[in-house]
Amino acid sequence: MKPRAIILTLCALACAAASATKPEADTQLPPAGSVLTLQQCRATALQHNKTLGKTRMQIQAAQYQKKEAFAAYLPAIDFAGGYVYNQKGISILDKDQYLPVETFNLQKQAYEMGLVKNPMTGEPLQVNGQYIPEQVALLPKSALEYDLHNVFFGAVTLTQPIFMGGKIVAMNKITGYAEELARAMHDSQAQDIIYAVDAAYWQIVSLKAKERLAVSYVALLDTLSHNVGLMLEQGVATQRDRLAVDVRLNTAQVDLTRVQNGLTLSRMALAQLCGMPVDTPYTLADEDAPAALPATAPAHSYDMHDVYAHRQDLRALELGARIYSEKANVARASMMPNIALIGTYSFSNPNLFDGFKKRFNGMFSVGAMVTIPIWHWGGNYNKYRAARAQADAARFDLENARELISLQVSQAAYKATEALKTYRATQANLASADENMRCADLGFRDGIMTIDNVMEAQTAWLKAHSENIDAHIDVYLCDVYLSKTLGNLAY
Repeated sequence: MKPRAIILTLCALACAAASATKPEADTQLPPAGSVLTLQQCRATALQHNKTLGKTRMQIQAAQYQKKEAFAAYLPAIDFAGGYVYNQKGISILDKDQYLPVETFNLQKQAYEMGLVKNPMTGEPLQVNGQYIPEQVALLPKSALEYDLHNVFFGAVTLTQPIFMGGKIVAMNKITGYAEELARAMHDSQAQDIIYAVDAAYWQIVSLKAKERLAVSYVALLDTLSHNVGLMLEQGVATQRDRLAVDVRLNTAQVDLTRVQNGLTLSRMALAQLCGMPVDTPYTLADEDAPAALPATAPAHSYDMHDVYAHRQDLRALELGARIYSEKANVARASMMPNIALIGTYSFSNPNLFDGFKKRFNGMFSVGAMVTIPIWHWGGNYNKYRAARAQADAARFDLENARELISLQVSQAAYKATEALKTYRATQANLASADENMRCADLGFRDGIMTIDNVMEAQTAWLKAHSENIDAHIDVYLCDVYLSKTLGNLAY
């Protein structure tokens, strides 16, 4: 197979793999027009929410940092190389040199230097106070000239840490805690997302019920307005009565518009939480028939040790305190000796190992390096003390968080109990409001009730039903918030 055909085949396989994997997340989104349950909304949000996607990436980053810290135990291999152009070469001599030559004297059994002698006197000659050798060796200047215009060099270095003052061990513990911290933050964020999804879900259910209530209220006022118009024609009602009803009707229609707009925006907010396009049309399963309320009232006392064990945000604070403690160990390592083994292979061109030749040649070197801090004017020690202070501050935050969580659990339990009692009270008020409006309507038909009495009864009926809807939804939200506070909110 030709190289071009191989490349095209590999590109086709890569594109096929990308098309098989990338749309997977999109195909799992609910189709438009679906009827979504609360569990489906939760599952969709956990899989497609952008904030949770970010925390998953943070977990991966923590895993990579953990691997990076572990690599510090292993030997590091580095290469450094370079090229230098020099304008001039090197010459050891400034001119040709003459070196005196000694000859071996058999009689004296030693080397001695022969000197030029005066043929008349036989004494050695001196020129400028220096004796003249009889024999010399010529050392030309060109013999010690070296071309260094182009120089190539490099080195391969291996470094194996032996003792770094406990820094490597501490960094591995920190990255391990950081990975656990990222997971705890992801779980805590998941619970926050679920609570936000539940709040948005029940908000839609509440607004849908209030929309039906507002439509019924507008229909009541519209009927009342029609009846008052007929009475006005018969002369048994006044124009003031007609205007009062019309004003109330216009106000009710404006309130209906507000509820419908709020319902649309709430649907968009829930879609965004679930990672869907905000304009996705869908329907909630509980819009027409809300689920049953919790069968039992919440307890007022809980085992706080179990609560602490299940709270992911508290787990994150515990891991943060451990990380600060290990950072103190890293700071302490700066005051301790560091020992490492070093092996190097260095080479150059030109090289000096075999004359001065223009070819690559090098050598191995093995050694050990020890660094001992002696005196830094208290800088390293103060750095360690600052790290210890931060660790102590993190422990104070942890203890404070435990106390706040205990208070939060008590508040959530009482709030859930109060919401359930409020709902039961509003349930009792519904019958009274319905009966009051029925009596007002009958009295108005019999002529013993005024239009103001009828509108007051309708307003009371509207308020009772609205409060019942709010109390009904509040029971769900308080129950979910209590589960989140206890740390057992399923996700």
